[in-house]
Amino acid sequence: MASFIIKPAHLRCVVRTCRFLREPQTRNTLCSSRSYATEEDNRGPKIYTKTGDKGFSSTFTGERRPKEDHIFEALGNTDELSSAIGLAREFCLDKGHTFTYQLDKIQCILQDVGSNIATPQSSARESHISRTKFAAQPISDLETWIDTFTEELPPLTNFILPSGGKGSAALHLARTVCRRAERSVAPIVRSGEADPDVAKFLNRLSDYLFTAARYAAMKEGSVETIYKRPE
Repeated sequence: MASFIIKPAHLRCVVRTCRFLREPQTRNTLCSSRSYATEEDNRGPKIYTKTGDKGFSSTFTGERRPKEDHIFEALGNTDELSSAIGLAREFCLDKGHTFTYQLDKIQCILQDVGSNIATPQSSARESHISRTKFAAQPISDLETWIDTFTEELPPLTNFILPSGGKGSAALHLARTVCRRAERSVAPIVRSGEADPDVAKFLNRLSDYLFTAARYAAMKEGSVETIYKRPE
């Protein structure tokens, strides 16, 4: 959770910023970290703080909540989603796919999703909200990418199973994690504690991952497994 949360005693929230390149064949990260750490922390903070040893953690607004709180459940799912996309990206890089820069950008945006979730509106000050507000532009980007993939893909006439090579299968796995993340974020958005565009982004992201999985399989010439009713 450290990427999403500022612990008041340490001020170690990391806000991720991205520069988006269209040079996909690289394993270099496109995200840079801007740290809001104190001078003391910059001398070499330890990765462990022991502040969560009793089963509580802090939101960006400074609230102490139990680790099973719905906020931290959503943050964990979002973090897992980014990890799943990172794994899929590695497989796609191995095959020379040209859309990996999109996966880089998505991972950066998921950091912003987490920052917004970690800032419950009910306890947020204006300074919190201004730093973690989620923009709608990434949703439009996903829709553009989906439409571009779809123009090249054959029509979907059957149910397909996660398959089509390692990259495709990994993207399908990321899609299922995305659906779980969306389910955990939905009640937070409905309660007014997070921006509605966060839920919209996750909803569109699962569509993107499904389409990207099909696109990866097509580009690799891999056969997707078609659902057949067992006899």
